[in-house]
Amino acid sequence: MNLLRSARLAAVSLVMMAASARAQAAAPDLAGLWEARSRFGPDVAGRLVVDRAAGGWRASIAGRTAAVRMSNDSVAFDLPDGSGAYLGRFDAARSRIIGNWIQPRTVTDGFRYASPVILEKCGADCFAGIVAPRADEFTFFLDIERRADGTLGVLLRNPERNLARFIRVNHVERDGSTVRLLDARDTVVTTGILREDGVMTVYFPGRGGSYDFRRVPEDAFTFFYPRGRPTASYAYTPPLDQQDGWPVGTLEDAGIDREQISAFVQALANAPDSLGALRVHGLLIARHGRLVLEEYFHGENGDKPHETRSASKTVGTVLIGAAMQAGAPIGPATSAYAVMRPSAAGLDARKRALTLDHLLTMSSGFDCDDSGDRPGDESNITDQAENPDWYGIILDLNVIREPGAQAVYCSINPHLAGGVLSRVTGRSLPDLMYELVAQPLGMRGYYVPITPLGDGYLGGGWRFRPRDFMKLGQLYLNGGTWQGRRVLSEDWVRTSTAPRYSMGSTSRYGYLWWLREYPYAGRTVQAYYASGNGGQYVMVVPDLDLVIAVYGGNYNERAGGLMVSEMIPRYILPAVMDP
Repeated sequence: MNLLRSARLAAVSLVMMAASARAQAAAPDLAGLWEARSRFGPDVAGRLVVDRAAGGWRASIAGRTAAVRMSNDSVAFDLPDGSGAYLGRFDAARSRIIGNWIQPRTVTDGFRYASPVILEKCGADCFAGIVAPRADEFTFFLDIERRADGTLGVLLRNPERNLARFIRVNHVERDGSTVRLLDARDTVVTTGILREDGVMTVYFPGRGGSYDFRRVPEDAFTFFYPRGRPTASYAYTPPLDQQDGWPVGTLEDAGIDREQISAFVQALANAPDSLGALRVHGLLIARHGRLVLEEYFHGENGDKPHETRSASKTVGTVLIGAAMQAGAPIGPATSAYAVMRPSAAGLDARKRALTLDHLLTMSSGFDCDDSGDRPGDESNITDQAENPDWYGIILDLNVIREPGAQAVYCSINPHLAGGVLSRVTGRSLPDLMYELVAQPLGMRGYYVPITPLGDGYLGGGWRFRPRDFMKLGQLYLNGGTWQGRRVLSEDWVRTSTAPRYSMGSTSRYGYLWWLREYPYAGRTVQAYYASGNGGQYVMVVPDLDLVIAVYGGNYNERAGGLMVSEMIPRYILPAVMDP
């Protein structure tokens, strides 16, 4: 009996070994470049129609309908399956409905977004417009190379959020059809399956599920590389006139050395990839009011809104200045608590003293510090699951130092400033953005993150077309005007870019603008700029009549700051001829 049992076990073992051998033989070598992309929606997009039907007003889009709520000039509806909503209002002539589409929460960052949608008349009691929500997708690359010791090293890339910074993959092992991705300590990070069709399915916990990786042919065009292939060459081409408000010209016309700038762009296009390497997504330069350079990398382009992270904090200063110019009763001396909690009794003296000036300079004294672990840190506020009232959480924080005593970088400050602006004007931040800034500057296709209670979030994360976000720098360089239209007062431009506090060892801070000095042609020039995690910058150098916009993918990496600290002073400013 034992001999028979042993023979059976041996036979089963041989069968399993043969199956494993067949799988190994059928499976290709993992070395090479692999790419996976998953789209999570949103599915509701296209033509939106609001019209009057029997029984009242209705909205129709993507095969869905909803009843529309009308109240005076306001127009609103929610799709029944939670797949979208709209908030708008008729213009004075009731010839258009101006509003914002609110898309559902994204998988990739957890935010809902508001984007402007203008409904034009399409007949009697009929209005229509196009909804183009922010694409919710993730891309992953696995660059697998065989090392000298025979192991398979892995470079993981995720251009949308640089998740390789947190998914610390170092090498890969395969056992038949099973694939294991491990870190530098040989701890398994995640596993996958290599299918018979050559597709490698890998699961990333908390990152949208499983991803199907396909091998990228050696001669294929892929956005893993800055320009599709590592051997791509660069030839300067002036920006095209897109009728978006930007006059265009050439580097030579602007007094910028073409050879030096071309060499810099070529270096960016051929930059080798490694952990922590600089990854630029876009580089734009304007001088004397004309856009003269526009270059993109890693699949980004001028029509694709880019994540600006904390650089969009500066939008708060622009909005407040534009509201003041439009006559809103708001200014640096506006009391935050008098506006947000007018009936509060027994307020701490420090809270009574807290003004908009303190919020715009990060000197509120709130118990927060985004570089530490304080109760008011951005992640501690935005990760709240049980309390969706972010303004309330902020207002309940302790004020641990006198307002104005010290600037401490903390994202809740501009967010609360946005709340003050919204309460004073009685308008939402997305509405104010469209009316006061986006419409005058000809911005389109931008996205405003929305809090759980429906407020615009001013701590960062707004998405803009690269040319459009750069317009904020030119607006300031123009002294507050765009194409002859005044949006901000000259006084607000001076006030908001004046140095007020030290922030770090080399920079100073104004009203949500960073300030820095650079050596140039034997002297020092002043610059101010919006700055965001990952390498998002719009920089103004008034002495050179120069605006530089940079967009990057080095989220949560030191390399994100290299453009401001090293690349601009070393490669761009020396190419600019003294006016």
